[in-house]
Amino acid sequence: MLAAAFDFARPLLFALEPETAHELTLKSLEAGIYPRPAGADDPRLAVRVWGLDFPNPLGIAAGFDKDARVPDAVLGMGFGFAEIGSVTPLPQAGNPRPRVFRLIEDGALINRLGFNNGGHAQALARLEARRATGVVGVNVGANKDAADRAGDYAAGVRTFADVASYFTINVSSPNTPSLRDLQAPAALDDLLARVLAARAEVVAAGKSSRPVVVKLAPDIAEGDLEPIVRVLIARGVDGIAVSNSTLARKGVSDTEYAAQAGGLSGPPLFHRSTVVLARVHVLTAGRIPLVGIGGIDSGAAAIAKIEAGASLLQLYTGLVFHGPGLLARIKRDLIAYADRYRLAHITDAAGSQAKAWAAKALDA
Repeated sequence: MLAAAFDFARPLLFALEPETAHELTLKSLEAGIYPRPAGADDPRLAVRVWGLDFPNPLGIAAGFDKDARVPDAVLGMGFGFAEIGSVTPLPQAGNPRPRVFRLIEDGALINRLGFNNGGHAQALARLEARRATGVVGVNVGANKDAADRAGDYAAGVRTFADVASYFTINVSSPNTPSLRDLQAPAALDDLLARVLAARAEVVAAGKSSRPVVVKLAPDIAEGDLEPIVRVLIARGVDGIAVSNSTLARKGVSDTEYAAQAGGLSGPPLFHRSTVVLARVHVLTAGRIPLVGIGGIDSGAAAIAKIEAGASLLQLYTGLVFHGPGLLARIKRDLIAYADRYRLAHITDAAGSQAKAWAAKALDA
């Protein structure tokens, strides 16, 4: 029934400009119009990471709910966690429209949104008003014109200390000029020193310590990944998210929009992001929990991310093209996989094929 409803709605949504369709989706969620799962998740899907309990490993990726409008509706749909943002200290409009493009043939999106959001104060007010429980992460970014970008990230940690289940430090968006420069080892080390110092200040003030996750780009040069991961290990980050969207266009067949500037997400990103995920798992010897992102549009893709090293998963573009029924299908496939291999928890398979994935070429 759910699949039929989406099949009916999809042509209507796809007739709209992508951002208009997205706004309509958010308004529907705000109004409480969204599908609910039939029952509780199978306990084999449960994940405990960073002292947090996730009923299943599937989360909505940042970018879907930039301003914390619908985190509880997302959880109500059956996601195991929600991540809001990226949110910057001051409101900003982002890049000029049009800035989101559907690559129908590829089930992919290209976006150059540019951290459009309403700023810290607006998102904070919404999160403070929440009455529901559930894991909600806050993805923090820097304003485009900030004189001190590292200071913007530290400000995010201070601002949302009471309401975030965890923080994601987004230094990997391709749509803010020079932002990815913050991934360079020296810059990243300085940024993390300030972010972690801000967290220490929060703890010293009597508040809880929140996990810090760093989100990486899939376009890091092969020789640069190891020194970047060494910084993450040395600074003791709690998690690593792999990956953001890509500037590459490998595997894209849609010629109408392929040349558009911006980050590509969806199935064409799957291979590259999964190889990088596996390489990070190998470099960290599996000691740091990883969030697998990029091209998850099926149970098979979700399983591959787990086998490559992910403890948690995030999706967004797959939901655009396959609708909310995708969640239930992925969960069924994960349970079937757990049955097949007699796993007590699905994440017992995390990293089981990491070395094989890590050995693959990035652009295969």
